[in-house]
Amino acid sequence: MNRKSIAMTLVVLAFFVLPLPAATESNRSDTYRQLDLFGAVFERVRKDYVEKVTDQKLIESAIRGMLSRLDPHSSYMDAKTFKEMQVQTRGEFGGLGIEVSMENGLVKVVSPIDETPAARAGVQPGDLITHIDGKPVLGLTLSEAVEKMRGRVGTKIVITVRRKGVKPLQITIVRAVIRIRTVRVRIEGNVGYIRITSFNERATPGVKAAMARFKKELGSKLIGVVLDLRNNPGGLLTQSINVSNVFLSKGEIVSTRGRKKQSAQRYNARPGDLAEGLPIVVLINGGSASASEIVAGALQDHRRAIILGTRSFGKGSVQTIIPLRQGSAMRLTTARYYTPSGRSIQAKGIDPDIVVEQAKIETVKNGRRRREADLRRALDTKQRKREKMGKDGDKKGDKKGDKKKEGVETKPAPDKTKGTAAKKAKPAQDYQLSRAIDLLRGIALFKSRAVN
Repeated sequence: MNRKSIAMTLVVLAFFVLPLPAATESNRSDTYRQLDLFGAVFERVRKDYVEKVTDQKLIESAIRGMLSRLDPHSSYMDAKTFKEMQVQTRGEFGGLGIEVSMENGLVKVVSPIDETPAARAGVQPGDLITHIDGKPVLGLTLSEAVEKMRGRVGTKIVITVRRKGVKPLQITIVRAVIRIRTVRVRIEGNVGYIRITSFNERATPGVKAAMARFKKELGSKLIGVVLDLRNNPGGLLTQSINVSNVFLSKGEIVSTRGRKKQSAQRYNARPGDLAEGLPIVVLINGGSASASEIVAGALQDHRRAIILGTRSFGKGSVQTIIPLRQGSAMRLTTARYYTPSGRSIQAKGIDPDIVVEQAKIETVKNGRRRREADLRRALDTKQRKREKMGKDGDKKGDKKGDKKKEGVETKPAPDKTKGTAAKKAKPAQDYQLSRAIDLLRGIALFKSRAVN
């Protein structure tokens, strides 16, 4: 293949991958000069590089470089990667179980997926992966880094993580087949709890099934729903629209706008709120991205839900998957998301209506304090005295107890089970979820008093 034919091939390839807009003749000439430069570099590498490199590898590397320099989310996928991506959207794939993006040349963890090797190993949203098996990430594209993290099921990988406020960590993870349990459901008293871990094809059916379960088991006792989108990295646009539509009866859900005005699209809700107007609290945090932000933004703008937690990730761009030749494809950023009120999510995120940081709850033991009923000659104490009298008319209590001075606390009885194997540790309480449930119960209580 001579230099002229290579240059012509690259021109055709460039027009296929990224069509040139209408331009002046001088601009076209400049484009051809740049492509000729590219052809010259291509030919020189092909002839003089220290090792023989195939034309396919050089072309694919050039495409990867072009797309990766645009933004953190545009990328090239070879046939193998494209096939794995299609499997992932169906809810089952192999890997560590993390959603990632690129930041300053490093891999940034958007969110670990629940019940995956990465989540169990302690990977957290916002972690920056600097090394994979001791080799630096800097210089790799996102696709290359992801490919290195994938591998045979059961094999180990060591990632070096930079986390704010702590020294670099080395985390060992065993690769596994990731089966995403997209929707988790449970009932907390009279509140329905729905957690969506990602917006794949199973998300909407799972939410609809959850609402059906709440109605069947609680009926009219259901006072509200908590929709937990924390650490949800996003997924399919169609699923975010459909989940939003479960709780909305009308109005816009989201709009997308690109460079071309005619490409703008608006997605509207259809009649049928499955929650039938009951209050909803949506939980978000810094790991809630993309599709999660679309749902939170739509319900917030329509005042259909109270958003509680911390500011979301801020990924408000649309990636279009464009199939190419030989089974490959490219992921190209083509538009931005906008909430119904016209807010752009990109790099801003969704601000919660009520900011609640995640926290640990500790019970403070103050001991038993004296109350009015404990005071001598307190009013209405006849019943209390009768309860304290024994069968023979003597008091059961110790006479010394009457000599205690006011304001002196009595010591609580020692906990005999403390430190024993019989006493099991209680699971850590989810502070943000507790606040959400309390909020729904408060709304229900207020409404019931207003009716009465």
